[in-house]
Amino acid sequence: MAYDEELAERIRELIVPGPEFTEQKMFGGLAFLISGNMAVAASGKGGLMVRVDPDEGERLVGDSVEPMVMGGREMVGWLRVAPEAADDDEVLREWVERGVAYARTLPPKRK
Repeated sequence: MAYDEELAERIRELIVPGPEFTEQKMFGGLAFLISGNMAVAASGKGGLMVRVDPDEGERLVGDSVEPMVMGGREMVGWLRVAPEAADDDEVLREWVERGVAYARTLPPKRK
């Protein structure tokens, strides 16, 4: 399954462009990076992948939010937001802002 291009466009509209902002296709989706650190992604499996502070991840899990699992392993500091939750503009904005804010706390990655 390809990523949801409409969701990707909605994410793009929420992120203020700047020199630290890039997009990259990865994991079957479209990732949005801040200084080389992935903040959020339109997932190839539907919905949204969000990078969060690992210390807050468990607290943020709920009805439409679950830990991200890749290769059978839970990815600490990553959450999957269900497609139906990401359809809500306010919910999407909150998750994108959370992912971008956390990515901005990380040291820039060199190219």
